[in-house]
Amino acid sequence: MILQFVPFILIFVIMWFLIIRPQQRRVKTHQEMIKNVRRGDTVVTSGGIIGKVTKVLEDSNDIEVEIADGVKVKVARAMISEVRSKSEPVKA
Repeated sequence: MILQFVPFILIFVIMWFLIIRPQQRRVKTHQEMIKNVRRGDTVVTSGGIIGKVTKVLEDSNDIEVEIADGVKVKVARAMISEVRSKSEPVKA
């Protein structure tokens, strides 16, 4: 009876190491990247818009991104897919 469950357990262990664990790592690194976004960083949104971060509020889920001269949009932090260039810390 137990020998019938061994292949299922083996398949689950393989799935864990090939699919679930790498996905958890990717989510963790994405959350860390979003948390560390600062003013002056160049970001790419999930919609493909590239812009420079102009305003970051720590208690809000939104950031302000300048996509062209004088054109600023609010973007949800979760929609940032990549931080292209990190900036130096800006003095407030």
